[in-house]
Amino acid sequence: MPAAPSSKCPRAAVLLSSPPPRRLRCRCCRRRASQSQPPPVRAFPAELRHHQVPLLVPADPPLRPRRIVLLRHGESEGNVDEAAYTRVPDPQIGLTAKGWRDADDCGRRLRDLFSSDGSDDWKVYFYVSPYRRTLETLRGMGRFFETHRIAGVREEPRLREQDFGNFQDRERMRVEKEIRRRYGRFFYRFPNGESAADVYDRITGFRETLRGDIDTNFRDTLRGDFDMNIVLVSHGLTLRVFLMRWYKWTVRQFEGLRNLANGGALVMQLGQGGRYSLLVHHTADELREYGFTEDMLQDQMWEKTAEPGDVNYAFMTNGQAFFDPFTPLHHPS
Repeated sequence: MPAAPSSKCPRAAVLLSSPPPRRLRCRCCRRRASQSQPPPVRAFPAELRHHQVPLLVPADPPLRPRRIVLLRHGESEGNVDEAAYTRVPDPQIGLTAKGWRDADDCGRRLRDLFSSDGSDDWKVYFYVSPYRRTLETLRGMGRFFETHRIAGVREEPRLREQDFGNFQDRERMRVEKEIRRRYGRFFYRFPNGESAADVYDRITGFRETLRGDIDTNFRDTLRGDFDMNIVLVSHGLTLRVFLMRWYKWTVRQFEGLRNLANGGALVMQLGQGGRYSLLVHHTADELREYGFTEDMLQDQMWEKTAEPGDVNYAFMTNGQAFFDPFTPLHHPS
């Protein structure tokens, strides 16, 4: 029989069974233990700096792909004739002849970009929406990449277009889009379809999948000194929502953004500290054309040199700037 556990408290329970499922303490023991604990700290981030607990940071920073490229599909039949949506299901809308040329141009530009670093050991992994126009765009791009350059291709339903509600009545859709303009582009849900907020929810799930792939599935490739590039072939609103989710933008900031052109791309590239910034590849004027505000550009500048785990407390979604009385909370209609 094991020896009874010693206790300074005369009222502590002594368990004679072996092994004990848990350690029991009497009330006076728990009272002394609780009195030795420091009180909880309730403070804003600026004040918490005085109570920081050192973080255990690995000696080697996590390996990450060099770029995440957001690419909109080439010109589709629906882009030139909205009546196509009344007779063809949205997922089956294909590219026009110009759209196929857009795909060729995308493939050529991306290959030039990936090979511009001077390294011959680069690869690319594609995530693609299952809609016909995105699949055709990727097919057109593919001829510019040799087999050994392609690390993989994954059809990802969460990258699909915003659902506008099955077959679309042309006149009714015009009315719905006018109502959306008055109601708000982010929260308005199309009948039998989705709102941008619904797209945000599924993109949140995809973002976690992407981060998991970066940490696990791409690890061997990255350790092999390959420059990995990720390309998301998707749709205009979906890509804007992806950026909103990644950079924690507000609804107001999202509603001020403009769509990429057909075949257009935005490049998130690693900065000096190991975070992705759009200002590594693009200029501030280019991003302003897409609707970036000055505070969004300042945050992208911060991302260029920040390290993983850093927080930009000057950005309104992270810190005290939210309470600035001069910061507008809603995008003007």
